[in-house]
Amino acid sequence: MNFFLETLKFIVLFVYYLLESLVFLIVPGRKKNVSGEIVLITGAGSGIGRVLAIKFASLGATVVLWDINQEGLNCAVRLARENGAGRVHSYICDCSKRQDVYRVADQVKKEVGDVSILINNAGIVLGKRFLDSPDLLLEKTMEVNTIAHFWTYKAFLPAMIAVNHGHLVSIASCAGLCGSYQASDYCASKFSAVGFAESIDMEMRILKKTGVKTTIVCPFVINTGMFDGLKSKWPHVLPILDPEYVAERIISAIRQNQEVLFIPRILYFLYFLKSFLPVKATVLLLDYFGNLDIMNTFKGRPKKE
Repeated sequence: MNFFLETLKFIVLFVYYLLESLVFLIVPGRKKNVSGEIVLITGAGSGIGRVLAIKFASLGATVVLWDINQEGLNCAVRLARENGAGRVHSYICDCSKRQDVYRVADQVKKEVGDVSILINNAGIVLGKRFLDSPDLLLEKTMEVNTIAHFWTYKAFLPAMIAVNHGHLVSIASCAGLCGSYQASDYCASKFSAVGFAESIDMEMRILKKTGVKTTIVCPFVINTGMFDGLKSKWPHVLPILDPEYVAERIISAIRQNQEVLFIPRILYFLYFLKSFLPVKATVLLLDYFGNLDIMNTFKGRPKKE
């Protein structure tokens, strides 16, 4: 194909995709049915993972819940069943350990079946300045928030590719879009999670596995206890998010095959500004929104949770 024809093809498709996106922004596409799908959620014992489990259960999905905390899992299972889960399964799994992920994944395949919607939600945050962060905890952040995704994808993606059907969901963070004070390990892990998920999406497109979808979720702070103590400088513009609202937005994005979801919507605009603003102007913007030192009041989830 010569330069002229290829350029013309690019322009036509580029404009078409832009118009398509605008149309779906105004008139949302039809939501796919998740009833009967096998949905695996890591970190399902608390926070947004637990809320997602409950909501998927109410939609008729078979839910498979992973967590390292047995008490949290028991609570999630009970709530899922109360909300109509016909099939709910729970497993203790330390997602930071490769062999543990593979072992429990094999157990899931034998006892439940092939996972068709994988939600990598498990995450931890240290909340310390980089030089004050113990090496082992820095490694743990990367293992849970990023490396664990490698092992879960390797465990469940082959079956999705075989039938050209599935959905890979990465619960990342706005911290995966912009660096933040006292969150160097967390930001690094979330930047990595976003990049990894994007790369797998590209692989699926090149392999023509268009039935295997990807959704990357980048929310601001969610009021689940994980970031307890944090406050928004301008809560009417950039609010601390309600877990129920976030879960609804995530499930809606999954059911509409939305590739990227920023919550709240103002993050799309701020991320766009960051792409071309000078560094000093970006820092000024972060300072205006109170994000430069937002971790100063960080407490985190109580140890018992």
